[in-house]
Amino acid sequence: ALVALALAFFSFNKGLPLSIRTAFYPIFGERIYGGIGNAIDIMATVATLFGVATSLGLGVQQVNAGLDHLLGIGQNTTIQVLLIALITAVATWSVVKGLDKGIRKLSEINISFAGVLALFVLILGPTVFIMDALLENIGYYLQHLPQLSTWNETYENTQWQHGWTIFYWSWWIAWSPFVGMFIARVSYGRTIREFIASVLLIPTFVTFIWITIFGNTALNIEMFGPGGIAKAVQENIPVSLFVLFDNFPLSALTSFIGVVVVITFFVTSSDSGSMVIDIITSGGNPNPPVLSRLFWAILEGVVAGALLVGGGLVALQTATITTGLPFAAVILGMCVALWKGLSAYVSPQEFRLGKRERRTEYQIKSKPLSDKNFGKKRLW
Repeated sequence: ALVALALAFFSFNKGLPLSIRTAFYPIFGERIYGGIGNAIDIMATVATLFGVATSLGLGVQQVNAGLDHLLGIGQNTTIQVLLIALITAVATWSVVKGLDKGIRKLSEINISFAGVLALFVLILGPTVFIMDALLENIGYYLQHLPQLSTWNETYENTQWQHGWTIFYWSWWIAWSPFVGMFIARVSYGRTIREFIASVLLIPTFVTFIWITIFGNTALNIEMFGPGGIAKAVQENIPVSLFVLFDNFPLSALTSFIGVVVVITFFVTSSDSGSMVIDIITSGGNPNPPVLSRLFWAILEGVVAGALLVGGGLVALQTATITTGLPFAAVILGMCVALWKGLSAYVSPQEFRLGKRERRTEYQIKSKPLSDKNFGKKRLW
């Protein structure tokens, strides 16, 4: 959300290129077109490349587990590399077709299958238990969020933070350049209020629903049903989803749809990531050349395959932490730049309570929008 808001504001409102370096104009000024800007874009490119590659590597392990569960094909690196090649091929086709003809259509297919799968589990699963759990899960999250936000294993060493918190935060940070730019590109014409609701509030609630449907269904089976899911998690995490589906009617069909959902999730991630890297490396051009799209889409698959063959899960996690954490410094810089940009753009009465003089620390050659009705006007 932060990356997307900064990019959208400075690109659509100020007429700057749609690139990560653009967000730092309030801090560096024209120097974003030199070495500093190049370094920022390179960090964003590397973080995105390895973030998406990690996703592909982890995704094919679950796809392989699902196919093995259905067809008994086995689980090994060779099959997983072939699956990476298949996903990369579909993603390459999608990114060459472009946003409307390729990426959008695949995304619509993906969300349709995912919605059907979630409704299937909700309706045929322990519906009342799931609905009760949804309310309790949200309450538990809000209640413990302050405590968990400052917990860092000072008085105990469980390795939880290194294996989960640091890895997942690094993974999400590595995704922020490409997800942020992709959101920015499709957010033209939205107000900041609409943007925050669309990017923060609605996805958070959908995430609560998704995790509650599948997570609490698994807990219900483990607590009150035949069980077996906890054992599957201990033995082979990727296969646990399909062990869950074995407890439903039409389990083979449900598992097949589950495989399709996982594949389409990672195809849409790969093609979106490739498109964004193309935009960054082409200087903010929203419609980069086809050869550039081909190069980056294929390179993502090659990197994912190389990491998987070279070190498996450990290599994927290490690559994400190595490339994602340094980009956290870039995001912190974006916070400062966005604050400076909005402070100079919005009148004091509209921006915050209290009187202060209007700040004009930098100038943009393009003409800004009117400062009236900040909450209602279209910011991009």
